[in-house]
Amino acid sequence: MAASPVVLGIESSCDETGAGIVRDGRLLAHVVASSMDEHARFGGVVPEIAARAHLHAFGPVVRQALEQAGLRAAQLDAVAVTTGPGLSGALQVGLAGAKALAYGLGLPLYGVHHLAGHVAADTLEHGPLPEPCVVLIVSGGHTSLLLVRDLVREPILHLGDTLDDAAGECFDKVARVFGLPYPGGPAIDRAARGGDPKAVAFPRPLTGGPRGQDPYA
Repeated sequence: MAASPVVLGIESSCDETGAGIVRDGRLLAHVVASSMDEHARFGGVVPEIAARAHLHAFGPVVRQALEQAGLRAAQLDAVAVTTGPGLSGALQVGLAGAKALAYGLGLPLYGVHHLAGHVAADTLEHGPLPEPCVVLIVSGGHTSLLLVRDLVREPILHLGDTLDDAAGECFDKVARVFGLPYPGGPAIDRAARGGDPKAVAFPRPLTGGPRGQDPYA
């Protein structure tokens, strides 16, 4: 029986440069370099800074992932890379690096949709998803509802997104208004622990709108 392929995955859609190595559904290595500190003084991610940070981090992150997995580049069987959605400049750095690696090693290159990557990552810890299933993704730049039938063989169906800001964007903007540090999520969480949940009677957001399209903020 042929050995399961070893795949190097590259992620550069926002402010983190990530490299993971998987074989047969098992994570062999996972290395992340974050440029979060460089964005903190701006209160959010600056695309140009993120792209430059990816340029500096790409090589070291891939080398560290190979070392962590105890492998040589020649032992890889394929390269996968995030193709979007994400910050254009950041994605281009990751894609260019992945293309160069794949070409230099003579390996196939696979583009991965960012949101599909989020869904697939869960299978590394919890095993195969029930088919079909509905997935709610709440991340820095996305608040989306997806229908997943077969993660490998069928395209993911986008059921809807928030009509305004994604969860992470909302937290960062609120934190900036209140003078809290970046990233906003942890800072707001800490501040909220001593707050009064009944202090402000917020109205219910838009109801009865387009199916699958709901406001988050």
